[in-house]
Amino acid sequence: MELRKFVTSEFVFGNGARFLAGRYASNLGGEHVFIVTDPGIMDTGLLDDLKSSMDDEGLEYSVYHEVTPNPRDHEVMKGAEVFEAEECDIIVALGGGSPIDCAKAIGAVASNGMHVREFEGVDMIPVPSAPVICIPTTAGTGADVSQFAIIMDTERSVKMAIISKTMVPDAALIDPETTVTMDRELTAATGMDALAHAVEAYVSNASFHITDLNALDSIGIINRCLPVAVSEPKNLDVRESMMLASLEAGLAFSNASLGLLHGMAHSLGGKLDIAHGEANALLLEHVMDFNFPAAKEKYSKIAGALGLESASRDELTGYIRKFREDIGIGKTLSDLGVTPDEIPELAETSMNDPCIVTNPMKPRVEDVEEIFRRAL
Repeated sequence: MELRKFVTSEFVFGNGARFLAGRYASNLGGEHVFIVTDPGIMDTGLLDDLKSSMDDEGLEYSVYHEVTPNPRDHEVMKGAEVFEAEECDIIVALGGGSPIDCAKAIGAVASNGMHVREFEGVDMIPVPSAPVICIPTTAGTGADVSQFAIIMDTERSVKMAIISKTMVPDAALIDPETTVTMDRELTAATGMDALAHAVEAYVSNASFHITDLNALDSIGIINRCLPVAVSEPKNLDVRESMMLASLEAGLAFSNASLGLLHGMAHSLGGKLDIAHGEANALLLEHVMDFNFPAAKEKYSKIAGALGLESASRDELTGYIRKFREDIGIGKTLSDLGVTPDEIPELAETSMNDPCIVTNPMKPRVEDVEEIFRRAL
C-alpha cells in the first residue's frame, strides 16, 4: 500500500459543543477573539451564545459579518485588515461553509501579509495562521475539519480552491443544535453537498480504507436521514445524524480529495454565483454516470449504502435524481439561468480546477461540456 496521510481538526461533537468556544479560545492562548460570521447568523441567537462563552472566559472579541455566500476575495482582505486593526490573536468562525472558508483565508492573509489570490492551489501558504476554531451551523460543507477553503476571485470570476494543511482548523465544535435554524431549502442543499462530498471522496483515486469507511457510512446516514430532516426541521435526533454524516464526509474528502463534480460546481459558482450545494445536487447524477465505467465496484458499494439491490448505472443515477427531487431540488441548470452559450467557458474553467486530478476517470473538455448540456 502507498503511504497515506490523514489530517483533521481536533473536534468536539454533541449538543452544546458551541458553549466550549471561550474555553478553547483561552486554551489556545487567545486574548482578543475575531469572530467571523454572516448576516443570517446575526439574526439568530447563536452569536449571543458565542459572546456569552467569551465573556465567561474574560476574552475580548470583535465581530466581522461582511461575508456573502460564495465568499469574495475582497471580503477576506477586508477581514484581515479588521483582524489586524483590532489586534486580534485568534479566530472563531460561526456559520456555514462561507464564514468558515472566509475565516480560514483571513487567518492566512493576516499571517503572511499576502493577497488571498496568491494562495490558490496546493500548499501555497508559507506561514500558518493564528489559531482557528470553527462552529458549523449547517450539515454539509465539512469546512470545519478540512484542508480546503474556497474563495471567489472577483477579477476572474473563478472560485479558487486553496488546499493546504494550514487550512485545517485547530478545533471544531460540532453542535447539532445550531442546525435547527436552517429552513427546508437550506437543509436539502447542504445535505446534498455532504452527499456529493462522500460520493466523490469514495470514488477518488486518492481514497484509502479510512476515508472509505467515513464516506460510505456518511452516504448511508444521508440516505436515511436527509428526507426526514427536510420534512421535520426541528427533529434534533435527525439533525444530529446529519451533522455526523457531514463530519464523516468532511473527513473523507479532506483526505481523499474530490473530483470532476466539484470542479464543475466551482465553475458554476464562480461564473454565475450559483449556490454550491444546489450546483452539486443538480450535477451529481450526471457526473456519476460519466465516472461509472471507471469505478464500477465502488459505485456498486454506494448503491448498497443507498439500499439498492441492483448496481446498474441507470438505476443508481435514477435513484440520485429521484432522491434530490423528493427533497425539493427539482430544478435544472437552465432554471438557474445557465445557457448553452456559456457551457464552453464553464467547461474550460472546470478543467483547470485542482479537484479534477483525483477524479476516477480523466475527462476531456468535450466530456465536461456534454455533462453540462445534460444538466440543462
